[in-house]
Amino acid sequence: MSDTPANGKTFADLALSAPLLTALSEIGYETPSPIQAACIPHLLTGSDLLGEAQTGTGKTAAFALPALERIDGSSRKPQVLVLTPTRELAIQVAEAFQKYARYLRDFHVVPLYGGQSMVVQLRQLSRGAQVIVGTPGRVMDHLERKTLILDDLRTLVLDEADEMLRMGFIDDVEWILEHTPATRQTALFSATMPDMIRRVAHKHLRDPQEVKIRNATATVSTIAQRSLTVRAGDKVDALTRILEAEEDFDAAIVFVRTKVATDDLATKLEARGFAVAALNGDMTQGMRERVVGQLKSGALDIVVATDVAARGIDVPRVSHVINFDIPNDTEAYVHRIGRTGRAGRAGNAILFVTARETRMLRAIERATRQKIEPIKLPTRRDVAERRVAQFKQQILDVIASEDLFFFNEIIGQLRDENDLKAHSIAGALAFMAQRERPLRLDPNDWPDIPHGAREQKAHTPRDDKPRRENRDEILTRRRAVADGAMLRFRIDVGRMHNVTPKEIVGAIANEGGIEGKQIGQINLFDDYSTVELPGDLSDAVLNTLQRTRVCAQALKIRVATDAEGGYPHAPAKRPGHKPGSGGKKPYGAKKTFADKKPYGFKKTFADKKAKKADR
Repeated sequence: MSDTPANGKTFADLALSAPLLTALSEIGYETPSPIQAACIPHLLTGSDLLGEAQTGTGKTAAFALPALERIDGSSRKPQVLVLTPTRELAIQVAEAFQKYARYLRDFHVVPLYGGQSMVVQLRQLSRGAQVIVGTPGRVMDHLERKTLILDDLRTLVLDEADEMLRMGFIDDVEWILEHTPATRQTALFSATMPDMIRRVAHKHLRDPQEVKIRNATATVSTIAQRSLTVRAGDKVDALTRILEAEEDFDAAIVFVRTKVATDDLATKLEARGFAVAALNGDMTQGMRERVVGQLKSGALDIVVATDVAARGIDVPRVSHVINFDIPNDTEAYVHRIGRTGRAGRAGNAILFVTARETRMLRAIERATRQKIEPIKLPTRRDVAERRVAQFKQQILDVIASEDLFFFNEIIGQLRDENDLKAHSIAGALAFMAQRERPLRLDPNDWPDIPHGAREQKAHTPRDDKPRRENRDEILTRRRAVADGAMLRFRIDVGRMHNVTPKEIVGAIANEGGIEGKQIGQINLFDDYSTVELPGDLSDAVLNTLQRTRVCAQALKIRVATDAEGGYPHAPAKRPGHKPGSGGKKPYGAKKTFADKKPYGFKKTFADKKAKKADR
């Protein structure tokens, strides 16, 4: 078992090929995280692996890089399968594979998840792909349809296995494992190792190497940690406002991912009037020491740096660390913010987060066991008020510390010679003094920046949210979401299967692509359950939910009858139904899912006999 850090290794030390190393360098990966350094050598040799590590430790690269090294680029048959609990993670992992493999010829990866058109996925699979990333339900669907053939599978990865267990997918995972070649390499990653996960590992992994990574969770208590949700294109303007409006600002280290980004951002900040310099791995030791010395002396106020270049910097006046680019793993975050708040001093850490990076934000919070407070972007008025306050303080400092007799004589002469008032002369001098840094900001130069109100709302702590609606209000609001009325559906999983409402919601949301707010009341019975869903769901979604499994049970979803807890009368709005039509379909109307027989329904002898009698 390994629980050691990266020990100063580079990716080149891990025997990765040149195309992968080039891609990693361009992405901004400089040194492997502990889990990458520990896992990659084992996986490159073909060993099975059992990894215990939190989200955000860099485990995607830990399994993706060795998997890419082992694929046969001349074949487009699936050779790597990655199972993830959610479609969001499936997309994220697929995108990571694509980035790492940008210099591999004829490489293709296909994500498979519920909520996406089956036609699109079938077309992608027909073209061929070496890597498949998917959720258990949709992968099972393709395996049963024979549209996904895994005869040439070399590597299978179970990502966030404990989350799949929590969502009720673990039996589906075992089913998939049993339908893959016995010769495959298997890697299982989980944040925790409950007994069920260990049972799966012992059953399906062959003499696995075990890697357990302990996160660096000790963040300094004197560091105030905050996050700002911002669009990627607005980051530079947002950073400018943060630097202008922050209280108690002395000096800052701004972290970016790549060497190129250090020069680019430093140039943009310098053009905005800041005393700034770049710090990256391409600089000589002498240049690096000169930049750090200027930061210490006050000749520079801001250094834009990469992770490696900033290691070991201990400058007491660094009051702020700003993560312009979110780090690749939680370890890097802890190391970054450790550049401020040194020796018991107060420090500030601000993390820029785009809408697609909220998962990493949550991972950082879990790893550090600290809540990162969301903040709003400073407005144009905030910046102007801050500048005015600083301008006033500068005047007071000069009055208190300088001999102004000579200058007062000049002002007196100017006043007497031109019959002016003293405050008019002072106003003119203030106008001249603030030309380079205006106290009144032009809206054209300082436009309003959307600060991601929707994302920011999602980050608001629970205690700050309005009082929750009562149960009836929630259900009423949910029923009003869909264009059509809500219908109550029956699903073939209940208390006897040890199912929970959370597992039902997770399966329907992830496999059916239905938002949580569109899922209404759930009632559990002994051998089945009922769930409220929009009545206008497409047949494609409902057919997907037919085959979706929870606790090893196919949902076999269908509209509930009155006896099963369905509505006593048809909703006012129903696909294909017109008020006053007596429940009959208008001429030419297509049957909806509600009119069709349940999935797997077979006519009985009594049904056939009744139909013959009707004739």
